[in-house]
Amino acid sequence: MRSQRIYLLIVGLACFLVLLILATRITGTVATAAPPQNANSPQVIDDSQLQALTTTIGGASVLPTTRTVPHWWGSTVDPHNGITYGYNMVGADPNNCSGSGCSVAIEADITPLIVNIAGLTFSGNDILAATLASPQFALNDYGSTPAATAPGAFPIAPALIRGPGGALSQEDEGNQLQLEDATMRAQFSKTGASTYHLILHPNVLSAVTINVPNEQGVLLQSGRGVVFADINIKWWSEQMKNLNSTRGDPTHLPIYLTDNVLLYIGKNVLNCCVIGFHGTSPVGVGAGSTNSNGNAKVQTFAWASWVQPGLYARPEGGTDWALQDIHALSHEISEWADDPFVNNSVEPWLTPTAPQYGCSGFLETGDPVVSIGFAMGTNTTEQGPNPNGTQSADGYYHPEDEVFLPWFMRTAPNTVSEPTQSSSANVGRYTLMGDLNPFPGFRKPATGCN
Repeated sequence: MRSQRIYLLIVGLACFLVLLILATRITGTVATAAPPQNANSPQVIDDSQLQALTTTIGGASVLPTTRTVPHWWGSTVDPHNGITYGYNMVGADPNNCSGSGCSVAIEADITPLIVNIAGLTFSGNDILAATLASPQFALNDYGSTPAATAPGAFPIAPALIRGPGGALSQEDEGNQLQLEDATMRAQFSKTGASTYHLILHPNVLSAVTINVPNEQGVLLQSGRGVVFADINIKWWSEQMKNLNSTRGDPTHLPIYLTDNVLLYIGKNVLNCCVIGFHGTSPVGVGAGSTNSNGNAKVQTFAWASWVQPGLYARPEGGTDWALQDIHALSHEISEWADDPFVNNSVEPWLTPTAPQYGCSGFLETGDPVVSIGFAMGTNTTEQGPNPNGTQSADGYYHPEDEVFLPWFMRTAPNTVSEPTQSSSANVGRYTLMGDLNPFPGFRKPATGCN
């Protein structure tokens, strides 16, 4: 699975490095060392440098005989450039399935990671129960939401603030669904009484402890006092790939879960922060290239960090309101479902809501809408004040909005996805939030870039 995620020169540097990492499949370690540190001296990172980024790991070509997650292949002609783009997606083919064959359940093997760094421990066990009770795995009604991202003074703070909710996936009102199931159903207008489902069955595995060397990570502190781990992305990626290579069943989805563990790119610990990635890896010792042929195994996986309220989210529904709790996990799971083997290419797109990704040619459903989301379910974890006494938590989980296939494929009118909440010239929505997404660029197909 895969995905990539500070202003002016820093934005340019981050994008360049993310692309470089993707090209090299994130191998090796950074040569320069971060300064030694103890738990009493976390450096405060300015909010202007606290960007949310994601990236991808590996990539694999698959055949019908490849042993991996259930998936289907489709293709769409982009009317803007006349190119036909092919893609693999997880689950059943919505255009060629029937009855019970349209419902696919996938085992999700969750490994909490206990991360020791600079004298502090960040344990995935601490947020495991909250994650299992979240919309990612628990059932909710997606017919409406009590709150959704509003633009504020975007791109000037306050931006991406809490706004009013309303109808969400109105045609699935009354249905109890997992988040990714609701997302895929809306993407392909398989709502209401449809038998189409993509269900994740969570299995909790034994926790794994990772000790971070002094030269590979530091502690940072947000402006609201939240202390978090900031780890070198190359080093961390190697740990995830090594861990993933021991997974036994490539038809399962391994999920590696951390709490307030973020990553920096390159040599500067403030070139931050990657909050998740998805990707593929070969299975077993000596498995060789990730370019699979024949009956080889291809193991997809995702790592995502729980984000404590007040790390990104400002007080009282302010800037980056939705970037908390399962925001990163929802991002990675959605991207895994739409691009499991990290090789779905599209006509390059560019959006002012996510300049950190630059001009991207990847079908990554969360990248254009990172930090844009909505409220769903009841969250009882970390709902007290921030360490500095302000209040960012609001009692909800905050899934990310997700961009749908027709946006990337420049499809208009969009007869593929669930209709927008109110009648529109393009008919179908281009993101899960539909009319609730406040940016005009997501109420029509993507625009190109050079």
